[in-house]
Amino acid sequence: MDKNLAYQDLSRFRLPDGFRGRPAWLIQLWWFVQAVLFHSSPQVFFGWRCFLLRLFGAQIGKGVLIRPSTSVTYPWKVTIGDYSWIGDDVVLYSLSEINIGCHTVISQRSYLCAAYHDYTRPTFDMVAGPITIDDQVWIAADVFVGPNVTVGAGCLVGARSTVFHNLPAGMVCYGSPAIPVKSRPKITIA
Repeated sequence: MDKNLAYQDLSRFRLPDGFRGRPAWLIQLWWFVQAVLFHSSPQVFFGWRCFLLRLFGAQIGKGVLIRPSTSVTYPWKVTIGDYSWIGDDVVLYSLSEINIGCHTVISQRSYLCAAYHDYTRPTFDMVAGPITIDDQVWIAADVFVGPNVTVGAGCLVGARSTVFHNLPAGMVCYGSPAIPVKSRPKITIA
C-alpha cells in the first residue's frame, strides 16, 4: 500500500489506558454471562437481567424492563432510572456513560453509541462521550443516538432518526439528523 495515500493506519490504534473501566478478565466474564445467562433468559425474567447488570456495576432502578436481546457493552457505565423499558435488539454501546432517566422507553433496534473514532488522525483514536436520555423520553424504533448527546425530558424521537446533537425537552423530533418538529402534548394522568 502506498503510505502517501493512507487515511488511517490501524496497526497504530491503541485504546487509552483505563478506557474500558475494568480489567480484561472481568470484561470477558461479563461478555460470557451476557451470552449465556442474559440473552438466553426467558422473556419474563426482567428481574434476572436487572440483577445480572447490577452484579456487574450497572445502576438499575425499580420496575425496569429489559428484553433478553438487549446488548450492553460495559454495564458499569450504564444507569437506567425507575420504570424504564429497554426494547428488543437495543444496543447500549457504553464505551462512555449512558444515563437513561425514569419512565423512559428505548424501543427495538435502537443503538446508543457512546464513542466514535477520530477520522482526522491516522491512529484512528477512540473518542468517548456520554449519552443522557432524560426522564419520560421515548426513543422510537431503530434510532441512532451518538456520543455527547442529551435528549431532553419528555422528548419523543421518531423511528429511524439519527441524533447527533442535543434535543430539547417536550418536543417531537425526527429526521436524519433529528430536529424538533412540534411540541409533544402533555397528558393528564389521573
